[in-house]
Amino acid sequence: MKAKLTRVILLIALSLLTTLTTACNVDATSKEHSKSADFALQRVQDSVVRIHIRANSNQEIDQAVKLLVRDEITSYLGHALEGCTSKAEALCAIKNRVNNLKQIADCTLYNNGFDYKSAVSVKKEWFPVRTYNEYVFPDGVYDALIIELGSGAGDNWWCVAFPPLCFVPGGDDETVTYKSWVKEILDKIF
Repeated sequence: MKAKLTRVILLIALSLLTTLTTACNVDATSKEHSKSADFALQRVQDSVVRIHIRANSNQEIDQAVKLLVRDEITSYLGHALEGCTSKAEALCAIKNRVNNLKQIADCTLYNNGFDYKSAVSVKKEWFPVRTYNEYVFPDGVYDALIIELGSGAGDNWWCVAFPPLCFVPGGDDETVTYKSWVKEILDKIF
């Protein structure tokens, strides 16, 4: 009877030890996964500048002019950021051109019959997770070029200003096009 009780106690102890070891391993794996995800997010955040254009409202006309502003802004940025090879260079170039970007947005609004203006800034802003073809940009706070049209209360368009991942002049789709050097930078990030 004593030997049987000892075996039962040993089995219970072994079961508890196995459970604790498994729990510790799961916790350690979870922490490692969390650290890995945090590192990946930090790496992406340290490498890109996002762009966010907010429409005045969700009325069809405000959404349409948002896309016209997008086309003008992304065309301008395509040239302005052409020689940039790092996020720091891109941020500097964008910050130095905030007045030009505002003028482009305001002229586009004015030329299309709108009496409201834009507000343009460069700041940190939260973005939800976004996938562009095979690249996943985790949700988080990113440095971004923010353009608000009028009240900025409408649906928005956002993408990556540097490296220039989705400059899509014309049309309403969000077709992503890559230049060879952009793809090289993205492959280094991811």
